[in-house]
Amino acid sequence: MEKFTKLTGIAAPLPLINVDTDMIIPKQFLKTIKRSGLGVNLFDEMRYDDNGEEIPDFVLNKPAYRNAQILVAGDNFGCGSSREHAPWALLDFGIRCVIAPSFADIFFNNCFKNGILPIVLPQEEVDKLMDDAERGANAIISVDLENQTITGPDGGSISFDVDPFRKHCLLNGLDDIGLTLEKAPSIDAFETKSAQERPWV
Repeated sequence: MEKFTKLTGIAAPLPLINVDTDMIIPKQFLKTIKRSGLGVNLFDEMRYDDNGEEIPDFVLNKPAYRNAQILVAGDNFGCGSSREHAPWALLDFGIRCVIAPSFADIFFNNCFKNGILPIVLPQEEVDKLMDDAERGANAIISVDLENQTITGPDGGSISFDVDPFRKHCLLNGLDDIGLTLEKAPSIDAFETKSAQERPWV
């Protein structure tokens, strides 16, 4: 998993509440178990019309936001089903951070496991960042995980909270497999000892 230390990029505004995982990645795209290739179908039903043509008014189709790395969203983001394809699609598109007043629990946890930083802020702070994001290509926001700060395009800074263990995992690029591999010497020692003590197993 790619490390998350400091991210400076364009923030896209998505001022919608209750964006569920089926809106993030519709069910017909869940057949794959690969984490790549889902970005093109991120927010598919909002990005494309019935003929597969882009809808120009959707935020991620606008030239200024095509390379957005941060998403500023509304309350209860990621609700609905528990599909892990939702953070996969965001990450494959290039989104590494989502900022919202609240998240659905399973989606929130899945983000950390896939290298995305979900940040919970009070509504008034999200509103400020939403205003910043409306600036288009000038909506450059910096997210510093180590110092737990968000810096807007005008230099204003907002602090955010993050669980220390999850912060450690993101800073070091550790998913569940990476965490297990950190214990590889202890696991190997246990297996060796076990084989000696119980050779019949």
